[in-house]
Amino acid sequence: MEKDIKMRRTFSTEFKKEKVLLIEQGKLKVSEVTKMYEVTQTAVYKWLSKYSKSYPKTERLVVEKISEEAKTLDLMKKVAELERVIGKQQLQIIYKEAVIQSASELIGEDIEKKYSSQQLKKD
Repeated sequence: MEKDIKMRRTFSTEFKKEKVLLIEQGKLKVSEVTKMYEVTQTAVYKWLSKYSKSYPKTERLVVEKISEEAKTLDLMKKVAELERVIGKQQLQIIYKEAVIQSASELIGEDIEKKYSSQQLKKD
């Protein structure tokens, strides 16, 4: 049982540039190069991207996904902050209403009604 030993072949830069030039000139196709020299299409396309002047260069876009747990924690913090702000404003409204009610009882007339009707006349 003999194992086939695969020899790793390397191609010179000049060889690669020559094949890229032939592909650019339309004298060879990528598929023809892969069959002739028994290389993968990926290898030939790498040669093209590295040595070609007309082959479009590709850019890589790295997209990172924020874990669902981190996103949920962030949203929970925002909700808690908004609830705190709303609670504070609600306390301020209750306090102002209590002050107006107390002042109305001390003076003996409805301050809220009196001043809101005067405000409407000014507008």
